[in-house]
Amino acid sequence: MNDARLRAEDVTLAYDKRVVAEHLDVQIADGSFTVIVGPNACGKSTLLKSLARVLKPQSGAVYLDGQAIASYPSKQVAKQLGMLPQSPIVPGGIVVEELVARGRFAHQRLLKQWSPEDEAAVTEAMRLTEVSDLADRFVDELSGGQRQRVWLAMALAQQTPILLLDEPTTFLDLSHQFEVLDLCAELHEQGRTIVAVLHDLNHACRYATELIVMKAGKVIAQGAPAEVMTAQQVEDVFAMPCRVIDDPETGTPMVVPADRHRRRGARTPEAARA
Repeated sequence: MNDARLRAEDVTLAYDKRVVAEHLDVQIADGSFTVIVGPNACGKSTLLKSLARVLKPQSGAVYLDGQAIASYPSKQVAKQLGMLPQSPIVPGGIVVEELVARGRFAHQRLLKQWSPEDEAAVTEAMRLTEVSDLADRFVDELSGGQRQRVWLAMALAQQTPILLLDEPTTFLDLSHQFEVLDLCAELHEQGRTIVAVLHDLNHACRYATELIVMKAGKVIAQGAPAEVMTAQQVEDVFAMPCRVIDDPETGTPMVVPADRHRRRGARTPEAARA
């Protein structure tokens, strides 16, 4: 991929001395909607943190526009990358509109503080995420789903060409899950590069233009959903027998888990030795 503005080369990631992922080579094609999938604790969120410069690689490097991302000033990175973390910490005593406005930090300068452009960006981000009516509510009083949409609004307010989302549908009911993913799809169609960690394989296949499949700290596969999401791949990575059929609505791959008896049989010692 020659058009990869964001990439990781031979990256090893660790928390203190505990290595989570080793020798990762990942390219995020500019203009793609890339979704990272894999079992729990396989390194998905850790990879996303390294791409966002939240976590420094133990070795290797992440590059943005051909330059090591670690070499950029923080504000410059914040103008290019917006990040929605998995479990953001809510500042005490802050209302929704104030939190969303923090997404404009990178656009502030010493001699140019709040501007009409900032106001418009915050208003639009809150409208898109349907939190405008919560503007004066304290964030720590909101439900988990409401908070998630507020944090997404803050990320959108940054107006970055690349948006990194770590499990953006967490805490959301089914309707709001699809609303958030539809919004991401619309942003992608408008030219933004989206990178998201998702747990739901069918959501991933429906919305992604590119999938990165991880297992045990390794990238197992990367490519279009139709190429990557096979029944054998799902069983190898998730230890779950299944069928992969065409989604009747979109034609994208749809994972249908096997009957519980067959799944239970696949976990027996006899099946494991087969």
